Amino acid sequence: MRLPDEPDRPPQINIVPMIDVIFAILVYFIVSSLFLTRSEGLPVNLPQATTAQLQNTKQITVSLDSEGNLTVGNELTELAQLKTKVENLIKTEQTTVVVISADKVVDHGQVVDVLDQLRQIPQVNLAIAAKKDRIRDEE
Repeated sequence: MRLPDEPDRPPQINIVPMIDVIFAILVYFIVSSLFLTRSEGLPVNLPQATTAQLQNTKQITVSLDSEGNLTVGNELTELAQLKTKVENLIKTEQTTVVVISADKVVDHGQVVDVLDQLRQIPQVNLAIAAKKDRIRDEE
C-alpha cells in the first residue's frame, strides 16, 4: 500500500540481461565462424623452404600423401585420370594455379609423374606447397 505523500519512481529498464544475451550470441557467431573455414587437400607433412610464399589466386590442390594416394581436392583419383579431372575443374577459369601438396616421404618419381601430367594442360600454373622454414628465417 502506498502512502499519498510518496513520490512516483520513474520507470527503469534493466539492460544487464539484454547485454548478456547479446554477448552470448556474439560468442556463438565467433566460435561457429571458426568451423566454417574451408580447407582443401589432405593433411600431409610438407617439406620446408625459406623462399615459400603465399599464393592468393584461385587454386586447385593436388595431394600425394605418405602412402602415395593421389587426390584432387578431397577426391581420390588415379594418375591416368588426373589431367581430365583438373581440366574439368578449370573450364570456367582462364588461368588457375594447381598446388601440388606432396608429403616429404613420397617417392620423387611420383611427384615427377604428377608434374608431367599437369604440365600437359596449357592454362595451368604449377606451384609446390611447402611450409616456411622459421629457423632459417631468423638467421
